[in-house]
Amino acid sequence: MKRILAIIAIVAFSFALPSCKGKSDADLKTAAEAAISANPDLTGAMVEVKDGVATISGELKDPAAQAAAESAVKGVEGIKSVQNQTSVAPPPPPPAPVVITADDSLKTAITDAIKDHPTVQASVTDGVVTLTGEIAKNDLKTLMQKVQSTKPKKVESKSLTVK
Repeated sequence: MKRILAIIAIVAFSFALPSCKGKSDADLKTAAEAAISANPDLTGAMVEVKDGVATISGELKDPAAQAAAESAVKGVEGIKSVQNQTSVAPPPPPPAPVVITADDSLKTAITDAIKDHPTVQASVTDGVVTLTGEIAKNDLKTLMQKVQSTKPKKVESKSLTVK
Protein backbone atom coordinates (compact mmCIF):
# COMPACT_ATOMS: atom_id res chain seq x y z
CA MET A 1 0.00 0.00 0.00
CA LYS A 2 2.85 2.38 0.84
CA ARG A 3 4.43 1.58 -2.46
CA ILE A 4 1.24 2.51 -4.37
CA LEU A 5 0.97 5.78 -2.43
CA ALA A 6 4.59 6.56 -3.21
CA ILE A 7 4.03 5.95 -6.93
CA ILE A 8 0.92 8.15 -6.89
CA ALA A 9 2.88 10.89 -5.11
CA ILE A 10 5.72 10.70 -7.66
CA VAL A 11 3.28 10.84 -10.60
CA ALA A 12 1.38 13.78 -9.07
CA PHE A 13 4.66 15.59 -8.38
CA SER A 14 5.86 15.05 -11.96
CA PHE A 15 2.63 16.59 -13.31
CA ALA A 16 2.81 19.53 -10.91
CA LEU A 17 6.49 20.25 -11.60
CA PRO A 18 6.02 21.83 -15.10
CA SER A 19 3.40 24.23 -13.70
CA CYS A 20 6.01 25.68 -11.34
CA LYS A 21 8.19 26.67 -14.30
CA GLY A 22 6.04 29.70 -15.20
CA LYS A 23 4.32 30.95 -18.31
CA SER A 24 5.66 30.37 -21.79
CA ASP A 25 6.87 33.26 -23.95
CA ALA A 26 3.78 32.83 -26.13
CA ASP A 27 1.51 33.18 -23.08
CA LEU A 28 3.44 36.23 -21.91
CA LYS A 29 3.23 37.79 -25.38
CA THR A 30 -0.54 37.25 -25.46
CA ALA A 31 -0.92 38.83 -22.01
CA ALA A 32 1.33 41.78 -22.96
CA GLU A 33 -0.60 42.36 -26.20
CA ALA A 34 -3.85 42.33 -24.22
CA ALA A 35 -2.43 44.91 -21.80
CA ILE A 36 -1.41 47.16 -24.68
CA SER A 37 -4.65 46.80 -26.61
CA ALA A 38 -6.60 47.84 -23.51
CA ASN A 39 -5.27 51.40 -23.99
CA PRO A 40 -6.38 53.10 -27.25
CA ASP A 41 -3.42 55.52 -27.03
CA LEU A 42 -1.07 52.57 -27.61
CA THR A 43 -2.26 51.75 -31.11
CA GLY A 44 0.84 51.03 -33.14
CA ALA A 45 2.80 49.29 -30.37
CA MET A 46 3.91 45.68 -30.87
CA VAL A 47 5.41 43.24 -28.37
CA GLU A 48 7.80 40.32 -28.72
CA VAL A 49 8.81 38.11 -25.77
CA LYS A 50 11.92 35.94 -25.53
CA ASP A 51 12.98 34.23 -22.32
CA GLY A 52 10.57 36.43 -20.34
CA VAL A 53 12.08 39.68 -21.69
CA ALA A 54 9.51 41.83 -23.54
CA THR A 55 10.58 44.11 -26.38
CA ILE A 56 8.10 46.83 -27.35
CA SER A 57 8.41 48.41 -30.80
CA GLY A 58 6.34 50.63 -33.07
CA GLU A 59 5.46 54.29 -33.39
CA LEU A 60 3.41 56.04 -30.71
CA LYS A 61 1.92 59.51 -30.59
CA ASP A 62 3.93 60.98 -27.71
CA PRO A 63 6.37 60.21 -24.86
CA ALA A 64 3.45 59.69 -22.46
CA ALA A 65 2.21 56.84 -24.68
CA GLN A 66 5.73 55.35 -24.69
CA ALA A 67 5.77 55.37 -20.88
CA ALA A 68 2.23 53.92 -20.74
CA ALA A 69 3.21 51.07 -23.06
CA GLU A 70 6.23 50.21 -20.95
CA SER A 71 4.19 50.37 -17.76
CA ALA A 72 1.42 48.18 -19.20
CA VAL A 73 3.88 45.46 -20.25
CA LYS A 74 5.83 45.63 -16.96
CA GLY A 75 2.53 44.96 -15.19
CA VAL A 76 2.17 41.56 -16.85
CA GLU A 77 2.95 38.81 -14.37
CA GLY A 78 5.91 36.76 -15.54
CA ILE A 79 7.64 39.49 -17.57
CA LYS A 80 11.20 39.76 -16.25
CA SER A 81 12.16 43.03 -17.95
CA VAL A 82 11.04 45.38 -20.72
CA GLN A 83 13.03 46.89 -23.56
CA ASN A 84 11.18 49.90 -24.93
CA GLN A 85 12.23 50.47 -28.53
CA THR A 86 9.20 52.54 -29.54
CA SER A 87 9.53 55.86 -31.31
CA VAL A 88 7.42 59.01 -31.19
CA ALA A 89 5.56 60.03 -34.33
CA PRO A 90 6.59 63.39 -35.76
CA PRO A 91 4.12 66.21 -35.10
CA PRO A 92 1.63 66.98 -37.86
CA PRO A 93 2.58 69.84 -40.17
CA PRO A 94 1.18 73.23 -39.22
CA PRO A 95 -1.96 74.31 -41.03
CA ALA A 96 -1.46 76.27 -44.20
CA PRO A 97 -1.48 80.00 -43.61
CA VAL A 98 -4.62 81.90 -44.51
CA VAL A 99 -4.08 83.90 -47.66
CA ILE A 100 -5.63 87.35 -47.49
CA THR A 101 -5.91 89.14 -50.78
CA ALA A 102 -4.67 92.73 -50.97
CA ASP A 103 -7.48 95.33 -51.14
CA ASP A 104 -6.98 96.38 -54.79
CA SER A 105 -7.10 92.90 -56.21
CA LEU A 106 -9.79 91.96 -53.67
CA LYS A 107 -11.99 94.84 -54.87
CA THR A 108 -11.67 93.60 -58.44
CA ALA A 109 -12.48 90.02 -57.42
CA ILE A 110 -15.49 91.12 -55.33
CA THR A 111 -16.84 93.26 -58.17
CA ASP A 112 -16.65 90.19 -60.38
CA ALA A 113 -18.27 88.02 -57.69
CA ILE A 114 -21.33 90.28 -57.27
CA LYS A 115 -21.81 91.16 -60.97
CA ASP A 116 -24.70 88.67 -61.31
CA HIS A 117 -26.49 90.30 -58.34
CA PRO A 118 -27.25 93.90 -59.40
CA THR A 119 -29.07 94.75 -56.13
CA VAL A 120 -25.98 93.96 -54.04
CA GLN A 121 -23.16 96.45 -53.41
CA ALA A 122 -19.80 95.70 -51.81
CA SER A 123 -16.98 97.70 -50.27
CA VAL A 124 -13.52 96.53 -49.22
CA THR A 125 -11.47 97.98 -46.36
CA ASP A 126 -8.38 96.27 -44.92
CA GLY A 127 -9.43 92.91 -46.32
CA VAL A 128 -12.97 93.13 -44.87
CA VAL A 129 -15.80 92.89 -47.40
CA THR A 130 -19.04 94.66 -46.46
CA LEU A 131 -22.13 93.64 -48.43
CA THR A 132 -25.20 95.89 -48.62
CA GLY A 133 -28.42 95.92 -50.64
CA GLU A 134 -30.98 93.19 -51.27
CA ILE A 135 -30.77 89.57 -52.41
CA ALA A 136 -33.21 86.70 -52.89
CA LYS A 137 -32.89 83.95 -50.30
CA ASN A 138 -32.13 81.27 -52.91
CA ASP A 139 -29.29 83.43 -54.38
CA LEU A 140 -27.59 84.09 -51.01
CA LYS A 141 -25.65 80.83 -50.86
CA THR A 142 -24.21 81.32 -54.35
CA LEU A 143 -23.22 84.90 -53.59
CA MET A 144 -21.52 83.98 -50.32
CA GLN A 145 -19.56 81.16 -52.00
CA LYS A 146 -18.32 83.57 -54.67
CA VAL A 147 -17.36 86.19 -52.08
CA GLN A 148 -15.59 83.66 -49.81
CA SER A 149 -13.63 82.29 -52.77
CA THR A 150 -11.91 85.69 -53.05
CA LYS A 151 -10.33 84.96 -49.63
CA PRO A 152 -11.19 88.11 -47.70
CA LYS A 153 -10.19 88.54 -44.07
CA LYS A 154 -13.87 88.77 -43.11
CA VAL A 155 -17.29 89.19 -44.76
CA GLU A 156 -19.87 91.42 -43.11
CA SER A 157 -23.37 90.98 -44.45
CA LYS A 158 -25.53 92.46 -41.67
CA SER A 159 -26.65 95.27 -43.96
CA LEU A 160 -27.66 92.81 -46.69
CA THR A 161 -31.43 92.33 -46.78
CA VAL A 162 -32.51 88.78 -47.64
CA LYS A 163 -35.95 88.45 -49.28
